[in-house]
Amino acid sequence: MDLDLRVVRYFVAVAGHEHFGRAAEECLVGQPSLSRQIRGLERRLGVALFRRTPRGAVPTCAGAAFLPHAERLLRVADGAVAAARAAGGPERLVVGYAPGLSVTGAVRSVRERAPGVAVRSVHLGWNDAATALREGRVDAVVARMPLRTERLRVTRLYDEPRMVVLPRWHRLAGRESVALADIRDERLPTTTGSTPECSAHWRLEPRPGGGSAPEGPELESPDDVWDCVAGGEALAVVARDHGRVVPPELTVLPLREEPTTVVVAARQGDGRGLVAAFERAAGTALSR
Repeated sequence: MDLDLRVVRYFVAVAGHEHFGRAAEECLVGQPSLSRQIRGLERRLGVALFRRTPRGAVPTCAGAAFLPHAERLLRVADGAVAAARAAGGPERLVVGYAPGLSVTGAVRSVRERAPGVAVRSVHLGWNDAATALREGRVDAVVARMPLRTERLRVTRLYDEPRMVVLPRWHRLAGRESVALADIRDERLPTTTGSTPECSAHWRLEPRPGGGSAPEGPELESPDDVWDCVAGGEALAVVARDHGRVVPPELTVLPLREEPTTVVVAARQGDGRGLVAAFERAAGTALSR
């Protein structure tokens, strides 16, 4: 029988999270659609791959037996794509970068060392870095943690302070910096489509003692932060580079604890010298 690699990726994601909802968030697909695809795969195989429970989904014996083969199948597919691209026509490199980050220095370094190579940089969405890598849309990314690192090779570049965005009339606005304890009762927003790990990271969760931040509004994009904070709906936590230019009615203060980490990542099975050259260049040109 033919196996749809997209559905195989869905299966591996569900097995990894033991939860259909979190797998759907990782795969950027609706949960009903992902569930239908998994049920269709089970019908074609003639076995149940998961035991559904109130708390999630646990692989059955058949699912556990299928999992290592499914993971190997995805690695082989990724390797096939990389090999075809490496052998076909002029060598090229596509580098993705997350909002507020720059890859200019590393891209320039690769171009200088390999003048015959076409090197292109692509701006990615807030939560798109790992997905773009796995789907082959880019060959390497510079992004912030947390990332879903399954089947990825990840190298730390530097730590970046997180900042708190607040209105200029706020009680904390005159300070030089803010501590987590200062904003423990403040509402913080969520972003539509954000993974649970990413949402928790920017909402500073779990809090000491295991609690959650007071729930703020759900935003369509990180760029909606400014209007949300200016309107008094919530405060927000952003990366330093994202908070460099803010509207005049807002101010941005350093958060004293818990910086975020900027990394360069590539597919685990991609051993091309050009990708390795970019990883080295990122480590030299982008590290702080």
